[in-house]
Amino acid sequence: NLNLKNQNKEYENKLFSSYELIGDSKNIVSIKDQIEKISLIDSRVIITGPSGSGKELIARKIHKKSKRNSNKFVILNGALLDANKYELELFGEDKINGSISYGALEKANKGTLLIDQVSEIPLAIQSKILRVLTDQKFKRLNGNNDINVDVRLICSSSKDLKEEINIGNFREDLYHRLNVFEINIKSLNERISDIPLLVKYFS
Repeated sequence: NLNLKNQNKEYENKLFSSYELIGDSKNIVSIKDQIEKISLIDSRVIITGPSGSGKELIARKIHKKSKRNSNKFVILNGALLDANKYELELFGEDKINGSISYGALEKANKGTLLIDQVSEIPLAIQSKILRVLTDQKFKRLNGNNDINVDVRLICSSSKDLKEEINIGNFREDLYHRLNVFEINIKSLNERISDIPLLVKYFS
């Protein structure tokens, strides 16, 4: 089952890598330019925009054009995880029997980790992510040893993170750590000129 899941992920990565960011609207032209510049700089990025607008594709393009492109692109989807599983999925676990369950941070070592729907991260886990960004190390669940990883972190959100900060759902200090660069993709309603090109590309 695990092998099948890995095969599906590899297939998905290859499938996405063949996709292009289609459009000639001002928004898409600007994003393509941002991707070219940001991919050369190994900094954190937040990608905002409505669900289904292409945030994951933008993240993949940044990874593909970066010096990390020979290493893994890993996705952690905040909206799909139970709050009590988030820490395990992110940091992994040292099991009692001596085996190791690797989390997303270690799986993405030397590559790129996309935290999708970062606004859904529980506040307790936000504090731990902030600590990782500050100290550049972490411990697995039930682990005693510090783990050092080299990961480019990209986050995406369909919610307004500044509004989430205002209502107490997201840490402002974490936002400033993550938001070195921000890319915003508009909904199709705001870039009507891209629709014929998208129809032609996918037909």
